[in-house]
Amino acid sequence: MQLSSLFKMLLYLCTLLLFNKLKVSVGNASCQIMGEPKYPLLFKDGDVTIGALFPVHSIETTPSFEFTQKPQLLSCSSVSLRDFRLAQILIFAIEEINRSESLLPKVSLGYKIYDTCSSKLSSMSATMALMNSFEFAGRDKCNRQTSIHAIIGETESSATVILTRTTGPFKIPVISHAASCECLSSRKDYPSFFRTISSDYHQGRALAYIVKHLGWSWVGAVNSDNDYGNYGMAIFLNTAQKEGICVEYSEKFYRTEPEKLKKVVDTIKKSTAKVIVAFISFLEMRLLVEQLSAENITGLQIIGVEGWTTSKSLVTPRTFNVLRGSLGFAIRKIYIEGFAEYVLKSFWDTAFPCIQNQRNDSWVILNCSRYQDLLVLKNYIEDVPEHRFSINVYNAVYAVAHALHSLFKCNEQEGCEKDLLIQPQQVVDALKRVNFTVKMGDRVWFDSTGATLAQYEVVNWQQNSDGSVNFKKVGYYDASLPTDQRFVVNSKEILWAGGNLKKPRSVCSESCPPGTRKAAQKGRPVCCYDCIPCADGEISNDTDSNNCKQCQGQYWSNAEKNKCVLKTVEFLSFTEIMGIVLVFFSLFGAGLTLLVAIIFYSKKDTPIVKANNSELSFLLLFSLTLCFLCSLTFIGQPTQWSCMLRHTAFGITFVLCISCVLGKTLVVLMAFKATLPGTNVMKWFGPVQQRLSVLAFTFIQVLICVLWLSISPPFPHKNMKYYEEKIILECSLGSTVGFWAILGYIGLLAALCFILAFLARTLPDNFNEAKFITFSMLIFCAVWITFIPAYVSSPGKFTVAVEIFAILSSSISLLLCIFAPKCYIILLKPEQNTKQYMLGKTTSKFY
Repeated sequence: MQLSSLFKMLLYLCTLLLFNKLKVSVGNASCQIMGEPKYPLLFKDGDVTIGALFPVHSIETTPSFEFTQKPQLLSCSSVSLRDFRLAQILIFAIEEINRSESLLPKVSLGYKIYDTCSSKLSSMSATMALMNSFEFAGRDKCNRQTSIHAIIGETESSATVILTRTTGPFKIPVISHAASCECLSSRKDYPSFFRTISSDYHQGRALAYIVKHLGWSWVGAVNSDNDYGNYGMAIFLNTAQKEGICVEYSEKFYRTEPEKLKKVVDTIKKSTAKVIVAFISFLEMRLLVEQLSAENITGLQIIGVEGWTTSKSLVTPRTFNVLRGSLGFAIRKIYIEGFAEYVLKSFWDTAFPCIQNQRNDSWVILNCSRYQDLLVLKNYIEDVPEHRFSINVYNAVYAVAHALHSLFKCNEQEGCEKDLLIQPQQVVDALKRVNFTVKMGDRVWFDSTGATLAQYEVVNWQQNSDGSVNFKKVGYYDASLPTDQRFVVNSKEILWAGGNLKKPRSVCSESCPPGTRKAAQKGRPVCCYDCIPCADGEISNDTDSNNCKQCQGQYWSNAEKNKCVLKTVEFLSFTEIMGIVLVFFSLFGAGLTLLVAIIFYSKKDTPIVKANNSELSFLLLFSLTLCFLCSLTFIGQPTQWSCMLRHTAFGITFVLCISCVLGKTLVVLMAFKATLPGTNVMKWFGPVQQRLSVLAFTFIQVLICVLWLSISPPFPHKNMKYYEEKIILECSLGSTVGFWAILGYIGLLAALCFILAFLARTLPDNFNEAKFITFSMLIFCAVWITFIPAYVSSPGKFTVAVEIFAILSSSISLLLCIFAPKCYIILLKPEQNTKQYMLGKTTSKFY
């Protein structure tokens, strides 16, 4: 509603001016100003006049607009020391230029400084007053060009928008010292606007950078509800989102809206964020700080902007508890030589009305009362060193002077061509070409948007030992530097909120350590999350990882899930318990076989050893020893040679063993046939034939092995499919056909041996060896039949263990079933170890 009323008033003023324009005859009639003229606060005549608008007062008293009587002039109160200093620095710069012999020689600059009272209405009124001279000679025509060549101001962005839009059609250049709103960067909308401050595009982004740099991801945001605050906050929020910063709340208010201010304070009180980004103008910040102080809301880390971060007038004994430790961006502090002395004496003697005895302007004498509150500041200069915007006004004045210098074609010897008629558009074009260095060493020029380079100091509100406030520089932002060098903050020098030495934490959720990932909480900002441990085989080696990375190839996650390590390589080793047990039984079997061989060799001349071909018995014992020992080749890390050896040794030794058993079975059958009348079969299967049969059966297996090793031999293989977390180092068969051919041939011989032994089990003999061969083959076949499914289904090293177990089990069954009965007779029943007993001439029986 207030904005609507304001625009209605502005429309009313514009309508009055339009009617005034229509009433004046364009011919020879002289111009008149309707109503009371608006006089400048400070002015001086000159060959060229620079206009200026500053809110020297901050409170405006609005007259009644009931239109029942003539409206009174607007009145202002409450001096804004900062903007009064800006008016003084403008006059100081103009006086400095007027004394210069190199810049605008013999040309005097004048000025007209209007007080806008921090009001858009007064700003519009002052703008109109600048564009229309408050004094007209009788010969002056209404079509006369304005006497103002440039306007310096306004302080606030919203007021500057009004100023620039009003002067835009007349192409009068406007140079602002403090209007940083990004909205003013449009050359299409504001072709004659310039500023000696950078756009908030940089400051809004820098705010997000400092929050990110200091490790805060959970902040609150408050801004002025005007162009300055709304555009600046939009830039901050956009950059904050890109930088992963979450904003718990974003509130705004204007200085004339106490209800909204109360809502903002209530929101701050209820929030969990410990950091507040305040993109607020000076006047709104003063109201906010006073309200926070009244509510005793302290300990919040406030991050501010150049509009208020170096304003000592915000500090009172109550409010400093709120602002202590605040951080913010500020215009660089540059010392202007001679300004402090000028403020203390020369200004009051030469530029201030109502003190100059020689000044006899009637309107000044009648209105001296409006200057009384300024006289209080006559002897006060303590604030001068901290006025950072002063350099912007100083540079703006010099920019105009340099532009005029080029337009008037000035040189030190001949001076300037003052009689040239300078059009406002010419000044605009000249300002675009301005490029000079002021005496402090700064280079001044305007970019394509009409702004200067973004250079800020990062300041920290600290308290000196004497209780005074110190805006300590703790970093900087310089857009002219490379991207990675633009922003620097020295955290060690910062005094944090409430005067604490420890940096406050402001996060919605604590950081997720390496080994975990962030999982967003449903319905909450992305900065609010749970930390979920990475799954097996995945890692995160950074803090706050969004995803876990899969370990590739031979790598697996460690216990902490923060590093990929080589997978554990698993194989049946000699050092583990299972390997030791199998080695023990292998050596025990081999030793037992050697013991039997020794017993047999010591009793080689006895009937029970000589029976059934003792040569085959010794060969069988030898092959059984090899069978026990070949199991050792399956233990240990597989290599190319061990893989080929283990299967071929197993196949050949077992075939040798089964061939010997088959030979013994055939001997039993032939021996029985030889006892029948008229048969002479033993001559066809004597010792030579027995040796040849064993050799022939074994040679076939050797041939199969040679073919297997030649075509596709076994090789070591890293199996990563069965287990995800470890590598099974095993011997790949190469050709499965070769492996199963070896096993099949062993099975064929075993089956043949079992059948023949089964047929010979009932032959009459006191010691019928066929019975024991039958039983041993039965166990042998049972072991290897059960081996097949166990082999296929066993994982990793257990596959090898199953194969070793089958080898040892079948070998021990052959040893015990065939040789245990004979050893029993040799050692414990020597009376049965006779030829008579073997031929059944006694009544004793073994079975």
